[in-house]
Amino acid sequence: MNESATTIEAAAPALPRLRHPAVELDRRLFVAGVTAVTAAVAVFLLVQLSGWPPHEDETLPLFVGRQPLGGLFDIVLGKRGGAPVHFLLAWVVAHTGGGLETMRFFSALFAVASIPAMAALGNRLAGRAPALAACVLAAASWVFLFHGIYARMYSLFLFLSALSYLALLRATERGGGRAWTVWAVVMLLTIGSHQYGALVLGSQGLYVLLTRSRLRQAVVAFGAVLLLAIPFWRSSVVLASRLDVGVGGGGGKLRTPRAVFAYLWHVAGDASAGYGGVLVIVLAFAVFGLVWQARRRPRSALLTGCVLITPTAFFLLGRFGGNSAPESRHLIFVLPFFALAVASGIVAASRSAGRWGPVFAGLVVLAIVPAEVAWAWHKTPAMFDRENPVRVDARRAAAEWLGSTSRPDDVLFAYEPVYLAAWEKYRSAVSRTVVPRADPKLALETLDDAKKPLGRGVWAFDAGDNNNAVKRTMIERRLPFPRSEFEARAFGPFLVIRTRKPTRTVAHYLEDARKAELIGKSLGMGDADINYDTVHRAQVRVIVRSRSRVSS
Repeated sequence: MNESATTIEAAAPALPRLRHPAVELDRRLFVAGVTAVTAAVAVFLLVQLSGWPPHEDETLPLFVGRQPLGGLFDIVLGKRGGAPVHFLLAWVVAHTGGGLETMRFFSALFAVASIPAMAALGNRLAGRAPALAACVLAAASWVFLFHGIYARMYSLFLFLSALSYLALLRATERGGGRAWTVWAVVMLLTIGSHQYGALVLGSQGLYVLLTRSRLRQAVVAFGAVLLLAIPFWRSSVVLASRLDVGVGGGGGKLRTPRAVFAYLWHVAGDASAGYGGVLVIVLAFAVFGLVWQARRRPRSALLTGCVLITPTAFFLLGRFGGNSAPESRHLIFVLPFFALAVASGIVAASRSAGRWGPVFAGLVVLAIVPAEVAWAWHKTPAMFDRENPVRVDARRAAAEWLGSTSRPDDVLFAYEPVYLAAWEKYRSAVSRTVVPRADPKLALETLDDAKKPLGRGVWAFDAGDNNNAVKRTMIERRLPFPRSEFEARAFGPFLVIRTRKPTRTVAHYLEDARKAELIGKSLGMGDADINYDTVHRAQVRVIVRSRSRVSS
């Protein structure tokens, strides 16, 4: 029996396929518009690439990437969890002489590449005019611009997820082993780029089940992806166990359905403009756009619905610990569909204006874009203003002292950007051993795995960190007690504390770390409370472990 006979078209002949366009924008104008948006994004991201202050989350993958390849996979898949594809990229960068600028360049590259990918996806789902408008709206949003600069995995995740939806549409329309193989490869990369790739896979599986498109071929392809992605699932389970994510509802910021929908409101704001009045208008256009899609292109509306329903159900049913509550960036894969729904609503509403419709649609889009940029500026001024030169010079001086006096067996605490700056200049002289600051179990595992005896302990503090209640450009030079066992240097807002002698044992290192974090607390460092708690809990684990050994 022909497989297409089982599709939803056979059951409901009135349901049109994805390729039936309405009034289309001229192809040359569409290509020119997408090219212009892509070029504008590329210019902005490349100019601002070094403006955003370095962050510990950008330091982490590069320091993990310094490990040998086997050690990298052991950390990512078995101990830390996370995004294996992103860490593999960091490994390539670290082992080819690159650093933070290189990682940020790749983030910008994937963000730029996402524009034509979103344009192609939007064109298949709603036509050229909505697709072009969606590209403009998405490109001006905070979630897109910020993660195009930020050296993490989110622009990669956006790019790969958009490609995966395109590949799925091609496979369900054309069928065949080649099309499904292409989809499977892109889907595996998507899952490997972020643990929320599972939600991308879930939304696509729901879409295939509802449409029953190429169902037999899809079952084989989805089964292969589920099997081949086992290492990625393992990494996700490790990360979920560390962050207390599970099934059962409650926990963290998403304790109630109201909290979930408040979070989704926040996501919509970061994907457009978070000002209440503007966001209401944007959401009204999105709803109108979905209604229009449902009437003219039901399959498009169905896919968008699956993309929205899947994470919503996950958040309603899931349990999230205090450190695992999702942020707007985790749903960046929804951005193309949200922007397209808004754009479809604008284009659909403009048709009542007759021949002036395109002008009306363009004016509405151009009116929303400044609000999006203003919201991005409001959320992250440093993304536009660039970092204070005083901090840049001070960090360079701190890194110079730290790097020039480093020993390969030093034990660094937390993934501080000053360590990264020191490593970029002195490379192998800077230790690979970094103790995570917010996970006592992982911190203790890192110390246990480090070569013994342990080297000197190193701690860095930043008086201008965004987590501080009061940000300052200068920091007081203070030493833990007894002062004779420590040395310290202050560089503008940066304070680096180091033990004068090797700490030798895990217990001794943790005690020195406790003393150092007390200095951080006394200086009003925003992360010092979390750091101190991590050290204290690790000390308790060491004591319990020692007692159990004695009793046995």
